[in-house]
Amino acid sequence: MPITKSAKKALRQNIRRKAKNLVYKRKIKNLIKKVGELVLEKKAEEAKNLLPRIYKALDKAAKVNVIKKNTATRRKSRITKLINKSLQQLKT
Repeated sequence: MPITKSAKKALRQNIRRKAKNLVYKRKIKNLIKKVGELVLEKKAEEAKNLLPRIYKALDKAAKVNVIKKNTATRRKSRITKLINKSLQQLKT
């Protein structure tokens, strides 16, 4: 446990920041999970409709340094590639 006044304040700040960061991470995780399930169920069009929400969540998380910018870009790229691949399979 913190002893000094500044250490106590730092602990309070860390708890608050952790809670905010978890909100961002959970939102991203849930959206990505939902897209994965939709792709498995061969509902690629519905998954494609979720893309803007995923992009927004990833960009916001990167903006406030919850995740790194390149991580956000990589995740967006992989999800888009997955959806496009499933769309191609549905067309054939």
